[in-house]
Amino acid sequence: MTPTDFGPLPDPGALTMVDIPGPVLDAGTAEHLRRYGVGAVCLFGKNVQSPGQLRTLCADLRAVLGEHALIALDHEGGAILRPQFWPFAPSAMSLGAADDPALTEAMNAVLARQLRAVGVNWNFAPVLDVNVNPANPVIGERAYGADPEKVTRHGRAALAGHAREGVAACVKHFPGHGDTFQDSHLTLPRVDKPRAELDAGELVPFRALLDATPAVMTAHIVYPALDPEHPATLSRPILTGLLRDEWGYGGVIVTDSMGMQAIDAHYGRGEAGVLALRAGADLVMALGQRAAQEETLEAIAAALRAGEVPDAGTKLGRLRALAEKYPSQDLPLPDLAADRPAVTLGWARGLTGWRNPVAPPPGSRIRLVAHRTPVRENVSEAGADAETLARDLGTVYAVDLHPFDSPEELDWAALEGGDVPVVLATTFRHRQPALRGARPALHLALYNPYAVLDVDAPAVLAYGFRPEARAALLGWLRGERGLPGTLPFGM
Repeated sequence: MTPTDFGPLPDPGALTMVDIPGPVLDAGTAEHLRRYGVGAVCLFGKNVQSPGQLRTLCADLRAVLGEHALIALDHEGGAILRPQFWPFAPSAMSLGAADDPALTEAMNAVLARQLRAVGVNWNFAPVLDVNVNPANPVIGERAYGADPEKVTRHGRAALAGHAREGVAACVKHFPGHGDTFQDSHLTLPRVDKPRAELDAGELVPFRALLDATPAVMTAHIVYPALDPEHPATLSRPILTGLLRDEWGYGGVIVTDSMGMQAIDAHYGRGEAGVLALRAGADLVMALGQRAAQEETLEAIAAALRAGEVPDAGTKLGRLRALAEKYPSQDLPLPDLAADRPAVTLGWARGLTGWRNPVAPPPGSRIRLVAHRTPVRENVSEAGADAETLARDLGTVYAVDLHPFDSPEELDWAALEGGDVPVVLATTFRHRQPALRGARPALHLALYNPYAVLDVDAPAVLAYGFRPEARAALLGWLRGERGLPGTLPFGM
């Protein structure tokens, strides 16, 4: 399929983003991209091995995608970081706890600088969801907090950090994924709030930051007050009526992955892709197996031929303008490791105390209770395992490690007996009902910060498990630093 198949119309791939199978651009995948005129690719952990490899991959993609190539990555900070070789910037909620917009701008500049160095020119961040639901299974520490004004303040700083480093940011998940108890990767959530409540909450950051927002990513969520029938990704009243017409937004609108069950389990891939474009999206994220990508691409091609996407040229113009303003470039690789001290300090500034925690004296013996082998869940990476935590804490204490495979197996009466204080480290993506009522001497909340609502103990919230977050926490345990963060959500 070539551009001449459509005359003046764009190729279907010009309005479609796909992913690729591995860390190199193989000949078959390159031909697939050329055949459909694909202009945008989203990279994942499967595509990342080293800085040099990633730089080569981006150069190879540019050669195929063309001068308006858009190469994207989910590079939020915290748990949402695919490369494992750069300093790990703090999670959004850690920055919300520190509540210093200058720090947020600096840490987002680190994120953007990392991507720009290898040729990635589009970051799917920052998250502007207002996380008001402690049971939210997918946002949590990815949000700056539960206050719309705080999210707005830090969202603006994050956008400024990206802009100063020349990488396009993309706010998400519009109109908001912060008040759901379901994960749109797995099902189709609803947010049943009246318009006035949405205007005062979820919509505040998105609307306030439109002037600084290069791109918006949609949420696969039904908002009956805005559209009782379709999720936002497929909703013309939301994407065109609200975002374009009422608010006057002129930037790029990209869908979240159309392979998520919120869409895939309710619509055909091709049907959903066309519906998203007709609703107002400029770019459809058609991720997954080659057959699923082709189903979307062929459906969009048919819709273009039938005149069902009359503003296709306008959509293409927005995408090209984004790529021209934030080009993917072949740059020398800088020494990004130099950012590690600043990143560690950034995590340290978010450390937050809950119920006046007191560290055991350095050099004393502790009993560490931790999950043996955390696993990756959907978009988030796996937390630190028990052995890693024991090695870390072993630099401060004599550690008796008590690893567990499931929190249901823990016998707290037995664990709490004796003179050795019990330190529980939680590294779960989700809250664990089995930990309710547990009473260790100290709780280290290294992932989901809302775990402190379940464990009946003084706690330190780190808002993340990355090496720099753990280094910051060790500084507190040694008595070298305090707990300056302020809880960014209500209890």
